[in-house]
Amino acid sequence: MNRLFVAGVLAALSFRLAATGQAVEQSDKPNILFIITDQHHARMLSSAGNPYLKTRALDSMARSGIRFSRAYVCNPVCVPSRISMATGVMAGRFGVFNNGMKATIPKEVSTNSLGKLIKAGGYDTFYGGKVHMAPELTPLKAGYDEYCKDQRDKLPEACIECMTRKRDKPFFAVASFINPHDICFAYNARQPNRKGKPLVDRLYREAQALPADQLPPLPDNSAVPKREPNAIEANMKEISVTPAKLIRKDYNNRDWRNYRWIYCRLTERVDAQIGRLLDALKVHDLEKNTLVIFTSDHGMAFAGGKTTVYEGGLRVPFIVRNPYQKERGNTNNAMLSFVDIVPTLLDFAGGYDAKTGGAKPELAMMPGGRGTKKGPYKFHGRSFLPILAEKNPKGWDRINASHTFHEIQMYYPMRVVRDRKYKLIWNIAHPLPYPFASDLWAAPSWQAQWKKGQSAPYGKKTVREYIHRPQFELFDISADPNEAVNLATDAKYAKVLEEYKAKLKKFQENTQDPWVLKWRYE
Repeated sequence: MNRLFVAGVLAALSFRLAATGQAVEQSDKPNILFIITDQHHARMLSSAGNPYLKTRALDSMARSGIRFSRAYVCNPVCVPSRISMATGVMAGRFGVFNNGMKATIPKEVSTNSLGKLIKAGGYDTFYGGKVHMAPELTPLKAGYDEYCKDQRDKLPEACIECMTRKRDKPFFAVASFINPHDICFAYNARQPNRKGKPLVDRLYREAQALPADQLPPLPDNSAVPKREPNAIEANMKEISVTPAKLIRKDYNNRDWRNYRWIYCRLTERVDAQIGRLLDALKVHDLEKNTLVIFTSDHGMAFAGGKTTVYEGGLRVPFIVRNPYQKERGNTNNAMLSFVDIVPTLLDFAGGYDAKTGGAKPELAMMPGGRGTKKGPYKFHGRSFLPILAEKNPKGWDRINASHTFHEIQMYYPMRVVRDRKYKLIWNIAHPLPYPFASDLWAAPSWQAQWKKGQSAPYGKKTVREYIHRPQFELFDISADPNEAVNLATDAKYAKVLEEYKAKLKKFQENTQDPWVLKWRYE
């Protein structure tokens, strides 16, 4: 059978991995290290072919593990993405669509969240760094024994201290780094009267001193701006952390190239911090019994990235290093979703029930954990542990995603179904202009395109087409990976459109998405 067998949740474990084809006996449960970065684009790895940075630690992890080339978040902004990461369910199930911190998580969901289930399975638990989740899922309420608030330089030390101390139980450690998200302070670095970040200020000075040929290039369609739509201009604030209105007015091409260079350096810096964690595992002889997973919460803030359901917003880096796997260094093209993370980690720790799609009864019988009156509690995802060693696994060919809200001015619900052939986006608020989040508007990739005016090309679209979106966007993603040609109005694809609309509606029904009611009125 092609999966991991366990003798019991609280007993010694015996593993059988699809990767090895043989049993590996372990007297103790495996340790787990889960590493998260923030706003990390899928191609911001030198192992993914990016020539403008060196991510030595993550590249090493990929060589000794598996890099997933098609990993997707469930929602392209922090809070709902991280909630799906922590619960194994689509955040829209309980009305969490945005970065607001007041969302209420039902007891059955919080009880079956990752920290509580892992702790109930016999683990010492540690959470360090950025949280950005609903109150019920903050670390000390969500099953974590220890919490380190620092998101930058002190986090590696705190995590290493936890992982390397003597203990009777295995550890489950989460290291959640803020960077490369500090790129949002790049504008402040060139303004003497604005509060920024010392590191970003220093990096800006370094970038400014470099010859232009040592900086990443700008997009080909860079030009000078026209005025923005009134709705966007009205919501821009000059006092915001990312002062989009000011950036639009005074950034030049050199500033944008500096910006891209700083983003690369921030990525390298967090890579070095991750390297400290990996080195500690090796030095303290923990590497041979520690599963390590690395990913990020969403893509970079640029047009087609963060806050959008295009590939740049949903697709993220994802690397797994399984200590019991013999074959290493492969790239796996399974389409993973963030709702698959909790089932997989539980599976590795011996707490996942593949038959029910939820936690094993020993764990799920905690108060409130058996689910609703409709039946046992189930995750929306599944374990990808059985297919780790495969390059082209069958049955991992579709993901779903959603986005509704980011900032006060950014309300625009969208729903997605994507497989290897087609991708359908439903722009539920399609009569409205697309409302930019401030950090997205300030991103250099958007500004470069916007400077030509609304008729300027954005990929094979125009700026105007990006702002005013149709009800449905259907892409032949296999032939059109840049999502440039909308087939939804092409009569030849009418049958395909109806097929994928049905798939999308079914996904919404299965995940209890409140916006499923909109189908009645369209």
